[in-house]
Amino acid sequence: MSNERPKTKQMPKQKFGFSKPEYIPTTVGEAIKLESQEPSLNLIVQFKNKDSENDTTGPPINISQNVTTEQLQMLINSLLNNDEQLPYSFFVNDQEITNNLKNHLEGLSDETTLSIYYQPQAVFRVRPVTRCASSMSGHTEAVLNCAFSPDGKGFVSVGGDTTVRIWDIYTSTPTHTLKGHTNWVLQVAWSPDSKKIATAGMEGDIRIWCPQTGKQLGSTLKGHTKFITGLSWEPFHLNPKCVRLASSSKDSTIRIWDTESCKNLMSLSGHTMSVTCLKWGGEGLIYSGSQDRTVRVFNTTDGRLVRVLDGHAHWVNTLALNTDYVLRTGSYDHTGKEYDTLEEAQRVALERYNDVKAKSKGMEILISGSDDFTVIMWNPSVTKTSISRLTGHQQLINLVSFSPDGRYFASASFDKSIKLWDGQSGKFLGNFRGHVGAVYQVCWSSDSRYLVSGSKDSTLKIWDIKTKKMEKELPGHADEVYTVDWSPDGDRVASGSKDRLLRIWTV
Repeated sequence: MSNERPKTKQMPKQKFGFSKPEYIPTTVGEAIKLESQEPSLNLIVQFKNKDSENDTTGPPINISQNVTTEQLQMLINSLLNNDEQLPYSFFVNDQEITNNLKNHLEGLSDETTLSIYYQPQAVFRVRPVTRCASSMSGHTEAVLNCAFSPDGKGFVSVGGDTTVRIWDIYTSTPTHTLKGHTNWVLQVAWSPDSKKIATAGMEGDIRIWCPQTGKQLGSTLKGHTKFITGLSWEPFHLNPKCVRLASSSKDSTIRIWDTESCKNLMSLSGHTMSVTCLKWGGEGLIYSGSQDRTVRVFNTTDGRLVRVLDGHAHWVNTLALNTDYVLRTGSYDHTGKEYDTLEEAQRVALERYNDVKAKSKGMEILISGSDDFTVIMWNPSVTKTSISRLTGHQQLINLVSFSPDGRYFASASFDKSIKLWDGQSGKFLGNFRGHVGAVYQVCWSSDSRYLVSGSKDSTLKIWDIKTKKMEKELPGHADEVYTVDWSPDGDRVASGSKDRLLRIWTV
């Protein structure tokens, strides 16, 4: 009898992966062809909605680590049953996948289920501007501020020559020169319906203008005893008639005006030093930052002080809300579509506002930048406790600005840099370096994919948010760039400078 043991059939080892190109099916009957060189290059992933992290999408799927963002786009559109290929961003451990998945994996075993978070991007795309289309002269002193109208059809500039100028953006010619101010005009604000322009400046007076006729509407709003530091209209979804306007001043007060009766409705006091910045939020609250190092929250119904946000160690220079863009543009999207009734326009404006809030877990987030080199995030309608305190800048912070979708914000500083942060958590995402002078202004494209900055070094720079790199440098001004704005339709960037010129930049 033989002592030889009977042979047992060896089962092949199973691994998550494919040794040759295969189709990876999804539950919706679609398939993505992913190529893998080695079995070890595969892993199991679970897609999750970044705006609702408990919301999983589809079952866990075995995919290659070499999968690209384009292939992830195809896969998530298939899982979501989207008829059209919609654009999404993908994140692993709060880092955006910019090329392929493999670059974002460290020490991950092939038996771990990896969560990939996705966020929808704007369906439309703005192309970064590349050239100066026109140089508009007319101001005889520095251009201090400029702004496109919410519908994207109008453009206004103000300056040290005491004039307000309205321009035809299609021909780059002036349509009206508005006179009446007696000192530098510092502030300009379009009403959310694009039918009024408010301007104010060094003399402390506020004037309301009709952009179509160039005539002043009503009488001058007088009451402040020192120069005006901020103007903010009541949001369109709260009052589509765009009647009330808030102003802040170096005289330490905030005033709310009725622009039809030209009366001061209420005066909000409490700050002990100059009020430097002002925002009218979508929940009916006014936020004001001051040199007294505090941010105060006021109720606009009765003027009552709701809470004091105390956290900065030096002057508060700038405020921004994650809903700023939709509050500014009201019912207008990038197409400038108009509606037949005020009620319909108000409904659309409210939907746009709620959509941005939903991306931040239903919160209207406020950020404040200060001379103490820090940015603080707040949820001011709920609590006076800060969400997070962000450090990293080496000099004072001149401006903070949220992206239109509320997912990012940028901070511009005298340290010549711009920093990018996550709009929900405050996580630091990247540095934009390239300017050789203090950065005065930043402005987002309407699709939240690009950022334009203006600097003391006389240049503008376009930054790509995805790659965290400079897309284009725009020289041309002969002196410091004080103001920049990107049109809501995404076609133009405007800049104003100490060289007394306005420049329009296009693709």
